Amino acid sequence: HFADLGDSCSLMKILNEVKPDEVYNLGAQSHVKVSFDVPEYTSDVVALGSLRLLEAIRHAGIDCRYYQASSSEMFGSAAPAQSELTPFQPRSPYACAKVYGHNITVNYRESYGMHASSGILFNHESPRRGETFVTRKITRAVARPKRGPKWTLRLGNLDAKRDWGYAPDYVEAMWRMLQQDSPGDYVIGTGESHTVRQFVERAFELVNLDWRDYVAIDPRYFRPAEVDHLEADASKARRALGWTAKVTFPELVRLMVAAD
Repeated sequence: HFADLGDSCSLMKILNEVKPDEVYNLGAQSHVKVSFDVPEYTSDVVALGSLRLLEAIRHAGIDCRYYQASSSEMFGSAAPAQSELTPFQPRSPYACAKVYGHNITVNYRESYGMHASSGILFNHESPRRGETFVTRKITRAVARPKRGPKWTLRLGNLDAKRDWGYAPDYVEAMWRMLQQDSPGDYVIGTGESHTVRQFVERAFELVNLDWRDYVAIDPRYFRPAEVDHLEADASKARRALGWTAKVTFPELVRLMVAAD
């Protein structure tokens, strides 16, 4: 099946054909840096796309459960650790659009009684991560020495801290949300944060290379408005969903490096 979050008719068509029991809205222009270059498109797909999908479900009259992929980027400059009660302080067009998608999901839940839940997921990575995202950019880079001569990995802010987890763990959390009797919003993360520099160090150690011989800082990769520190307080998910992250940060980096 094919559709587009910018096309209400295509969403309605799919819902009527499939009649799903569960809908997971994972569609987005999800690259934060790119959202500064294409803010209007990002907002249309991420913010209004969520509205279009919720409206399509409502008008189709389908009794299904809905999952909204909210993002830790919504917290922006808020002090860590961030929980469901932390006020949003978005720092990018992508984050602003995600705040709208999150709030409209709450609105439809409260207005129409929809079983609509939001997962506020912190960074979730795997070997399937897009090659322009920093984690995958790093793990692909450490495989290069065996394929070619001297090279340079160009990165931005090495001091940014993120709560990195393993995507399959987080998908389990999404599913668990929709198995609950009542809908709700949940922060999902490991509760640990690491700098980009620590990710780099760990990845290069695994292939016995000194990262300082290969990494250069490039101002092109700095965000116009930086998010310094994201770290999840996922105590609600542990309590209500019985969910905890299984894969540790060192193991996550090892999995991604091994795959590349």
